[in-house]
Amino acid sequence: MKFVFSPPADEAAGLLTLPWAEPLEEWQDERLVEIRQRGISRHIVRFVSDGGVLYALKAITERLARREYRLLRALSELNIPAVEVVGVVVDRGRDAEAILVTRFLDFSTTYRALFSNPRGGQPTEKLLDAMVQLLVRLHLSGFFWGDCSLSNTLFRLDAGALEAYLVDAETSEQHPSLTDGQRRFDVDLAQERVCGELLDLQAGELLPLEVDPLQIADELALRYEGLWQELTREEILHPDDQRYRIAERLRRINELGFDADEVEIVSAPEGNRLRVRTKVAESAQHSRQFFLRTGLDVEENQARRLLNDIASFRGYLELSGGGPVSEIVAANRWLEEVYDPVVASIPASLRGRLAPAEIFHEILEHRWYLSEEAGLDVGTATAASSYFDTVLPEAPATPPESLV
Repeated sequence: MKFVFSPPADEAAGLLTLPWAEPLEEWQDERLVEIRQRGISRHIVRFVSDGGVLYALKAITERLARREYRLLRALSELNIPAVEVVGVVVDRGRDAEAILVTRFLDFSTTYRALFSNPRGGQPTEKLLDAMVQLLVRLHLSGFFWGDCSLSNTLFRLDAGALEAYLVDAETSEQHPSLTDGQRRFDVDLAQERVCGELLDLQAGELLPLEVDPLQIADELALRYEGLWQELTREEILHPDDQRYRIAERLRRINELGFDADEVEIVSAPEGNRLRVRTKVAESAQHSRQFFLRTGLDVEENQARRLLNDIASFRGYLELSGGGPVSEIVAANRWLEEVYDPVVASIPASLRGRLAPAEIFHEILEHRWYLSEEAGLDVGTATAASSYFDTVLPEAPATPPESLV
């Protein structure tokens, strides 16, 4: 047996004692767990919990395992949301397939779980937006997915929105750039697979009656095309407004979560033609800013929301203290006086339902609704107590709590 992995992978050392010489489907190890509402896979996939970390193990041919291992590493380097690959196990004995090992995404959920336990309405719109964002990011980076489906995607809550993460890169291809034909083919495959998966949910009575799987699949293609055009279209600039139009175009691209890699202005008879080469943002601006101020690693939308709360708290400190307060001082006092006490007060039985930053975001939303009803600010402590009693218990447990 040979275990090829990317350092550092110290936490995966315990995996070496798994029964690698046996067929994956026959394993009896006590560390094996089952996940409710898991996606559909054409390969044998099993889950192992070791040292407090959940891993997914997929049995495929060595050629495909090594290829997917390489592609997942490339996606990580390109800042594309995807599961973290740990390694690949080969030479497991005669006729035994290789096993690809990935780390299960913390606080993530599957599309089946989202529809089985909807919170705040059905997830169709958010799910579509997340899938389209992921597919566009892949295509801008020269990645052809080849198997875009809900089953091959995990979703993570981010301040009420969803972010999609690629799980399966087995059929993916990496190119310097994609042709329009390659992109259209990938989108056509996505439509077909998403429609089939939603029909499967419909047959299991997990889909609302008003949701039409064919219409949703068509909407996915329309939203993809709209976002792609927004990011890559050319436009004509006129001398009296070209500076404003360039700035507005770049601002819009940033708002959509992307960066301008190169701006090109070409003279044309009808006016200057603006071309913007768009790329995936190198890093999450708000997440990085929040980390530098607090030392906490959170999702981008969560960071944006929490930074706003820090700014509000800073304003309160300056008004009550009668003088300016630095950003660093405000952030530290916010952590000590606001955020940490709320997180510490999460009931033990409900810990792990959502990421702490997501819980704090939802408490802020809950505070707003309670304050609207009361006609006055109810305060964070009151909102948190109410939220723990009435809202958080309805959140579905995520691994490892949902493992049975």
